[in-house]
Amino acid sequence: MLFLKENLDFLVFGVLGTMSFLMLWLVIERYFYYSRVLISQFNNENALNVALTRNLTFIATVGSNAPYIGLLGTVIGIMLTFYDIGQSGNINVQVIMTGLALALKATAAGLVVALPAIMFYNALLRKVDVLTAEWKQLQGPQS
Repeated sequence: MLFLKENLDFLVFGVLGTMSFLMLWLVIERYFYYSRVLISQFNNENALNVALTRNLTFIATVGSNAPYIGLLGTVIGIMLTFYDIGQSGNINVQVIMTGLALALKATAAGLVVALPAIMFYNALLRKVDVLTAEWKQLQGPQS
């Protein structure tokens, strides 16, 4: 219990930081790829789609799961606060509120990671749609 109490912030923020770093790395990689991809070199739509959507799943996963990582940190923080109160037998409103406020920072951090990830994912998905439409236009009318 002491290990968890002393390292909860490092664990939660470490996981969120790693997710955030990898997500940003992949977003930058996709933007560079989209800026230099030659869609005319693709012969079929499925191959184009596979190439354009590579790494988007991880970005979406970060966006959808970062709040849960933060929520897990908050729940564990609240449990630790209640555990400390139960062990001390001292019901001090200031201690309770401080513990709960500190526990909520994990949820806030999860949202700070998730919101940009979802915005980047949607922007990249839009770029995939645009590039796919341009590829279809290059193919000419289908008979």
